[in-house]
Amino acid sequence: MRADARDNRDRIVRVARGTFAERGIDVPMAAIARRAGVGVATLYRRFPTKESLVAAAFAEWMAHCAVLVEEGLVDPDPWRGFSAVLERVCAVQALDRGLTSALMTAFPDALDFATHRTRALSGFMALARRAQEAGRLRADFGIDDLTMLLMANSGLVTDSPEAALAASRRLVAWFLQSCRAEHAEALPPPVPLGLGHLYRRR
Repeated sequence: MRADARDNRDRIVRVARGTFAERGIDVPMAAIARRAGVGVATLYRRFPTKESLVAAAFAEWMAHCAVLVEEGLVDPDPWRGFSAVLERVCAVQALDRGLTSALMTAFPDALDFATHRTRALSGFMALARRAQEAGRLRADFGIDDLTMLLMANSGLVTDSPEAALAASRRLVAWFLQSCRAEHAEALPPPVPLGLGHLYRRR
């Protein structure tokens, strides 16, 4: 790729990432092209579909998320590692309107994104099993419960980033309290809410 073409691509991804965080991933492609200072044809030449642009914009964050999970796995305290990952991921999500949709959208042609997401989710479930085996996390916790937390966290509506973070911290604290094995009581059966299948573009 020529230097100018690479610069265009990098600028488009950077602008898309900021725009999705601010407005969500339903923002029109033409609006992103205007913000990036390129023509719509140039945008579509680099990213033929909205999904390919969303995947490129969030691939770096998804790789970072996988690293957070791996850091949780090396924590000698399984519950602390599990709790820290949820707190950190939800804090980022509370400030980013596009992240939830990106997490829950299937990108079959975006190898990097899919690879990082699979790595992050596999690592997180290993982290959960580790906490369960240590007797700290309730035995019936599953991936659908993670999805439910992310959906609830994304629904927090506040008037400032500070309020969003504060609300997210409280929500995660409530969630973690309910996840403790020592206080576990019977719950209704889980609802299948697997990541990658919830979001449907209108």
